[in-house]
Amino acid sequence: MKNFWTILYLSLFSFLFTYCTPPSSESDGNPPSPSFNLTGSDEKAIALADQVMDASGGRKNWDNARFFSWVFAGRRTHYWDKWKGNIRIESAADSTIYLMNINTMQGKIQKAGKIVDDPEQLAELLKNGKSMWINDAYWLVMPFKMKDDGVTLKYIVQDSTVAGRPAEVISMTFEKVGDTPDNKYLVYIDQESKLVTEWAFYKDANQDTANFIMPWNNYQKYGNLLLSSDRDRLQLTEISVSENMPDSIFTDF
Repeated sequence: MKNFWTILYLSLFSFLFTYCTPPSSESDGNPPSPSFNLTGSDEKAIALADQVMDASGGRKNWDNARFFSWVFAGRRTHYWDKWKGNIRIESAADSTIYLMNINTMQGKIQKAGKIVDDPEQLAELLKNGKSMWINDAYWLVMPFKMKDDGVTLKYIVQDSTVAGRPAEVISMTFEKVGDTPDNKYLVYIDQESKLVTEWAFYKDANQDTANFIMPWNNYQKYGNLLLSSDRDRLQLTEISVSENMPDSIFTDF
């Protein structure tokens, strides 16, 4: 698809992550984030989002999952402490390492083996690092983020995926969140497994044709979560969900 990689990296920031999620001792319900658009969403779409959460491992397991790592499209390696908001990004394309906290926006960056000292350059790179992380993490864990702040869910239709699997389709739109709140997703939820099996991305929620449609294939269990790694033209590899990760991952180049 023409301009696919430009769309991929510059347009998928239309959501707000709940960055720091403490462990849960509650039952496996799925309460919405405080600013989720509950009144603007419909009951059927919300119920489907809850079923996706359950099928993907459940809210309690999502809240209790702390350390994530993965490689995005063979281009960037991510390490994430979900509870504290600490991240490490190793960008192979430009030999840059980002060590930062996505809540405080404090951190340090090494570019081509040299520490970035200039305050303005550092601030801009930290901003870019956060945007890369938001984008790349959403490709991995979107099924757990359907009831985040600023999200509106609407039931659309029963349909089939490109692969021919019957699915329930809901839309996700956004208000006053992320870098591009005009985006829209159509999320295809398998009628049998209740897992997300496809998504369609619209750069503008009002456009008729999707910028791209991709499958969510190859679900496997990582820790206590079911995650998909296969997006056809894009692969998520070396996925790990663990209880421990060395502190030095987030502090040392």
